[in-house]
Amino acid sequence: MLRELSIRNLAVIEEVHVTFHHGFHVLTGETGAGKSILIDALSLVVGGRGSADMVRYGCDKAEMEAMFDLSSSHPVWRVLEKQGVNASSEEMLVIRRELTSQGKSSSRVNGQLVTMTMLREIGECLVNIHGQHEHQSLLRTEQHLEWLDMFAGDLLIERKLQYREVYTQLQQARHALKDIESSARHNVQMLDLYRFQIEEITNAQLKIGEDELLSEQRRKLMYAGKRMDAVSEAYTLLYGGKGLDAVSKAVAKLIDIQTYDAAKLSPLLEQLQSAFYQAEDAAFQLRDYRDSIESDPDQLSHIDDRLDLINGLKRKYGESIPDILSYLEKTTAERDKIENRDELIESLRAQEAKLYAQALDNAKELSKLREHASMKLAEAIETELKQLQMPNALFRVKLEPCKDESKGESVIRLHANGMDEAMFMLSTNPGEPLKPLSKIASGGEMSRIMLALKTIFAEIDQVPVLIFDEVDTGVSGRAAQAIAEKLSQLSGKCQVFSITHLPQVACMADHHYEIRKQVIGERTSTSVSALLERDRIDELARMLGGVEVTEKTRHHAQEMLDLAHRQKGA
Repeated sequence: MLRELSIRNLAVIEEVHVTFHHGFHVLTGETGAGKSILIDALSLVVGGRGSADMVRYGCDKAEMEAMFDLSSSHPVWRVLEKQGVNASSEEMLVIRRELTSQGKSSSRVNGQLVTMTMLREIGECLVNIHGQHEHQSLLRTEQHLEWLDMFAGDLLIERKLQYREVYTQLQQARHALKDIESSARHNVQMLDLYRFQIEEITNAQLKIGEDELLSEQRRKLMYAGKRMDAVSEAYTLLYGGKGLDAVSKAVAKLIDIQTYDAAKLSPLLEQLQSAFYQAEDAAFQLRDYRDSIESDPDQLSHIDDRLDLINGLKRKYGESIPDILSYLEKTTAERDKIENRDELIESLRAQEAKLYAQALDNAKELSKLREHASMKLAEAIETELKQLQMPNALFRVKLEPCKDESKGESVIRLHANGMDEAMFMLSTNPGEPLKPLSKIASGGEMSRIMLALKTIFAEIDQVPVLIFDEVDTGVSGRAAQAIAEKLSQLSGKCQVFSITHLPQVACMADHHYEIRKQVIGERTSTSVSALLERDRIDELARMLGGVEVTEKTRHHAQEMLDLAHRQKGA
């Protein structure tokens, strides 16, 4: 549930802090007092769109903060965990939203920055706001199938996921088939190019690492003479000159005198002897290396030609030999696809037909589940509508398969949710035929249908906060009383808020808040006050009698409250 809401510098609100409770809350006040601004603030907290003109004039930013108290089993904790937000069900969930006068926005959940996409996903688990404009969603038939599927429950959702796996494969096969069929002329033009490229790369007979090996060989051949001169001179200095001879004589001298001071001279003698053997070995290796040096202009020319070929292929097909070979593999596959186009088309058509048949079977299973759910939904909605003073209302869900007009009426067209189109049908008077909602429902009837749906779905979607912005618009008398009773009943399942102008609705609330606009120091400001018994009677009297509140209207307000208490007690 929503525990607290704080608002600063939003529209005409300078600063407001409100504490909420379990049950049914109403927000009342004069027209234009700013009742909807509270709803706007909560909408912003859960990811609604904001703009710079929502910031109070003369202020740098607007700030909204909401604190929620949720059970450990609530779905939002799984959403937060998936998003990587640090939150514990043992603590309150605090969401903060800031909106600057430049139109920039930032959001934090328990102090951790989140994106707007993340915030909307979190908000969908917390608050459901129903405003007057939301009546339009009932008129959109594409929304009806979504409502029905949600009501049908886990089994249908599981089957829908299975269907969508097959449907996705079907769409991929169709796209592949469409691509290959529509690109016939282009493919013919590309085939010659692919063949040339494949032949060019294949004839090169490339080997991975070949370019590096050739570059090393080229370096050796280019500098063969320089290597020969340097190595020969080094060998001559060591073996033909005085290098080894001088070390040998030094060793002999130390051998003669080492017994006179063995502690000092023996280590020096060992070092010289070791140096002599290492220098002698190095001299022999230099000689062998010198004898192995070859100068081969023809081989160098062959290597240069080969490297030029490889570098030319690199400029065309990839930065390295592995890249070129990868391009060859891909191009070969494209060539084979074009050359085997007819076989591939036949294979894809067979695959499409097989997947369509499988998807159609799954879609028919979804339809059966929807047929069963539609009867239960119709029964549940009619029960709710009877309680909302529509005793003769008949509600049905019209389910029909989608037809593929391009292929004939007998061919069923599949879509992401199966094969069905759903339409909510209603008859409000005895003897009247069932018609789509858009053709028969008045504003007051639409409000009650939406409230009936919200009542049914309150437990299914597990959203803890339901907000109704003037859901009672277009109704009066007994219908208004029925809506009030339904809202009160609904508050037993979740926390309910309603902005209302009807005293029949306001008197049924567990908690009553007055929104008042006042001018202080030449600035307009809105305040929110929780009304206690006496103040609540005055506010109900104002709603009953208009500007002038009399003892008679107060008495009537008290009577309405007493009746409401008895009704809720019953």
